[in-house]
Amino acid sequence: MTIKQQFIDGTWVHSNSNKVRNIINPFNQEVIAQVTESDETDAKAAITAARKAFDQGVWSSTPATERGQIVYKIADFIARDREELAELESLDTGKTMEESRGDMDDIAGVFRYYAEAADKDGGEIIDSPIPNSVSKVVREPVGVCGQITPWNYPLLQASWKLAPALAAGNTLIMKPSEITPLTSIKVFELIEEAGVPSGVANLVLGAGNTVGAELSVNTDVDLISFTGGIETGKKIMQAASVNVKKIALELGGKNPNVVFADADFETAVDQAMNAVFFHAGQICSAGTRLIIEESIHDEFVNALVDRVKNITLGNGFDETTQMGPLISEEHLNKVINYVEKGKKEGATIAVGGERPEDPKLQDGFFYLPTVITDCTTDMSVVQDEGFGPIITVEKFTTEEEAINLANDSIYGLAGGVWTKDIAKAERAVAKMRMGTVWINEFNLYFPHAPWGGFKQSGIGRELGKPGLDEYQETKHIFHNLKPESMNWF
Repeated sequence: MTIKQQFIDGTWVHSNSNKVRNIINPFNQEVIAQVTESDETDAKAAITAARKAFDQGVWSSTPATERGQIVYKIADFIARDREELAELESLDTGKTMEESRGDMDDIAGVFRYYAEAADKDGGEIIDSPIPNSVSKVVREPVGVCGQITPWNYPLLQASWKLAPALAAGNTLIMKPSEITPLTSIKVFELIEEAGVPSGVANLVLGAGNTVGAELSVNTDVDLISFTGGIETGKKIMQAASVNVKKIALELGGKNPNVVFADADFETAVDQAMNAVFFHAGQICSAGTRLIIEESIHDEFVNALVDRVKNITLGNGFDETTQMGPLISEEHLNKVINYVEKGKKEGATIAVGGERPEDPKLQDGFFYLPTVITDCTTDMSVVQDEGFGPIITVEKFTTEEEAINLANDSIYGLAGGVWTKDIAKAERAVAKMRMGTVWINEFNLYFPHAPWGGFKQSGIGRELGKPGLDEYQETKHIFHNLKPESMNWF
């Protein structure tokens, strides 16, 4: 088996330590690849390459239109290699091929969006109160960017960072999750094929406590972008303070899905499942807190449970599979413990709550789709992010109570409201403290709209124009066309 390498300064190389990591398929625990295991030395080499490339203007001085054309090439190559990338993503994560193909289409769309945005901001002239002067505002790249991506949507989350950083003229070092690096390796092959200059985009393949830590603390890095858990995010903030880096953090969510009695019942039930069970609930924006108006609570839960019982688990390459495994044995055990803690706190398992009995699934990290009822906001299953195929159910009687429940969280990434009453929907979303709120929808996103959270769900935004702004600095330039002496001193 050929060992996959890291990409530093335009060259594919083995790690300094020559250590190797096995990458496994979570469906059956088979080794599907071996990758070089980077360490701090490799991270420093990548940072040095990125620093040199930026300081020499290798990429930032390339005309924005030309940068956009190269980024557009990457999008085209992703579309060209869609099936190969989707297969790698499903092997690496266990998700269905249908999900992975959809991800690849979205990823190509992200690169196209930022390719087209690359030359659209030529700065602006602002009024100057000083006669015979010109005052203008321009946007410039931040510099060297460290990018740390998660294991749940490996290439999708990478695209949200790579595309705007490149379009804006930055150099970068990306560290994908050490357990799902395969599509990131492949996309760096496409970045090389597209003609991105050496040193501009670098890829290191190692653990967060080594490579990620070096990216966060190294003073030659100007920005650190991280998607992952709160505790790691806090450590990155502390490390980044060494040189007051710009930081962009997306730290997950415990997202409320509020269903009023006047909602379209069948659609709301169907979308309550879609909000959680794609990719086995391993989605930062999953609508895991289902908050139902009391008058329809029992009927809704019964209908939901009946549907959940019929979800088909299996291999992501089987067209009949609706839900794949969790990512790893370690994460499976976390989900098991999470549900057990909820039971001890007084919650009721309405369906699921255990591993499947099917012998064909025993080698994979499977957990049954689960609905937990009799939940209250003081329970850990309501407050903590479970990151699995789990819905907790709460109920309310008034609109005010529904909003109070929805906001009772340290998180604020996303939320949803289901109702036919337009005025009620608008009142509710105006009071919900989240970065994205859907009305009669859940988990929809597209490149044009910003993504990020309130409260402890993070800092900054990805996607949309704000996603490009994260990778730019604002500079004011004042030009006195007729300078005169002041004769003050």
